[in-house]
Amino acid sequence: MDKYYAVIDTNVVVSAMIKFNSVPGTILELVFMDTIIPVLNDEILKEYREVLLRPKFHFKEDDVTTFLESMVRRSLVLEAEKINIELPDPKDIIFYQVVMEKRKTDDAYLVTGNIKHFPNKTFIVTPRELLDIIVSEQ
Repeated sequence: MDKYYAVIDTNVVVSAMIKFNSVPGTILELVFMDTIIPVLNDEILKEYREVLLRPKFHFKEDDVTTFLESMVRRSLVLEAEKINIELPDPKDIIFYQVVMEKRKTDDAYLVTGNIKHFPNKTFIVTPRELLDIIVSEQ
């Protein structure tokens, strides 16, 4: 079975945690089945934690910690070179930098629900598009 490297935007992680029986939930399920290898760094991990622990989501801290620890065990953690790019949300730059760093050696995708926040590139995909890619190649 093929492996797919993916930088997963925080909005996909949050959506999956809110409704696991969903397309974003299937993305995380494929992470836990070792089909998708998340690519991240400390800054992305910090953002995941901060956002998941926002009071409006009502996630328990222990559950968030357990989830993130499990995700990190399956992840490729790397440091990314800074890229001079302007995006609508400056917090998104780190996701773009990490995917570009990984793409220096392997195909990698940036999976986001906010596709308009990033440049129009074939490797920047929605959760549905990544699922379609995986299904078409299996």
